[in-house]
Amino acid sequence: MSALNLFILKYLKQLEMTGVIMRISSFSVVSWMGADSPFMYVWMLNTVDAILLTWCAILKKDAAYSLLNGFWILVGLVGILRAGAYIH
Repeated sequence: MSALNLFILKYLKQLEMTGVIMRISSFSVVSWMGADSPFMYVWMLNTVDAILLTWCAILKKDAAYSLLNGFWILVGLVGILRAGAYIH
């Protein structure tokens, strides 16, 4: 097992909480700021937290949360592409 996986397993609860706080923060910004939100920043933060939470779920062998957060990675990538005007 890689050193990174061992690190994640050692600090799993803390990393999961960090990912959840990141997700809450990114969607709170959109809720508060609406159309004035820094969408690229929000989608980048959302995608990073989805990667973190997916990794944690995979290491825990939690299929449901692996799928859910894997889906959020895809949503985040589309959000990044849209915020960067790469797709419309």
